[in-house]
Amino acid sequence: MPITVEPTWNGADISVGRDNSSVVIGHIIQGTSDEFLAETELDQQTPDTIGAMVKESVQITGRLAELAWQGEVRWSLVAAPETGESTFSFDTGGGTQHIKQALATVGSYAPSGQVPPDFRGAIGVTRSSVEGVDIQVPVYQFAETHYLPVEIVTPQYKALLFSLTGSVCSAPFKGFQAGEVLFLGASGSLRGQADWEIGYKFAASPNVSNLTVGDITGIVKRGWDFLWVLYEEAEDESAKALVKRPRAVYVEQVYPLQDLNGLGI
Repeated sequence: MPITVEPTWNGADISVGRDNSSVVIGHIIQGTSDEFLAETELDQQTPDTIGAMVKESVQITGRLAELAWQGEVRWSLVAAPETGESTFSFDTGGGTQHIKQALATVGSYAPSGQVPPDFRGAIGVTRSSVEGVDIQVPVYQFAETHYLPVEIVTPQYKALLFSLTGSVCSAPFKGFQAGEVLFLGASGSLRGQADWEIGYKFAASPNVSNLTVGDITGIVKRGWDFLWVLYEEAEDESAKALVKRPRAVYVEQVYPLQDLNGLGI
């Protein structure tokens, strides 16, 4: 027997808030003796929104018969953020990076009686190159929306947003260390004449130290610096073969460093 949910359209079962910011509508649920299932169906068979109102609560208010229940659903307006308020979101999905060095070689194999060449962690070594592999790396992306008074969002402030876009923090910022946060940019729109709604986007990548690449140790890399490895041919006496091994490691700064605290958020 299907479970049905129908509104009870009479004055006793509909109530509207005094400021028209909410509405409560009574419903009859039929076809189940399970109160929890009745409430679940009441939620699933009623809309999440009515106009600008969002569903706030669902509840069973009484039992009418063995297979019938009475319930009610409340929808309310979501208040718009006021000037000075903020909203926040984040995503830890990460990003991809092409690497040519493994953290560790956990297995190497060769035919019986032979020794596999030791490349000191180089990945995908061919006769002429080191091909590497794409991997998922930790990148913490987060966004903030701020509602700023019009007197703050001046042409000079908009120019500041432009100049800081694509920069990495030169000082601690939002709980991260210098070198870890990249400012991806901002977008804004004017709400009436009162304030600006501005969304700021960032990505964070951790600073690392004491990295080891092949036989090279003590490497320090800030979160958004680029690390690359110079390889050279060397003789592996045990395997009696020429191999490519890391000769030098370079850490390059590829983004300008600026104080993101100048955003004022």
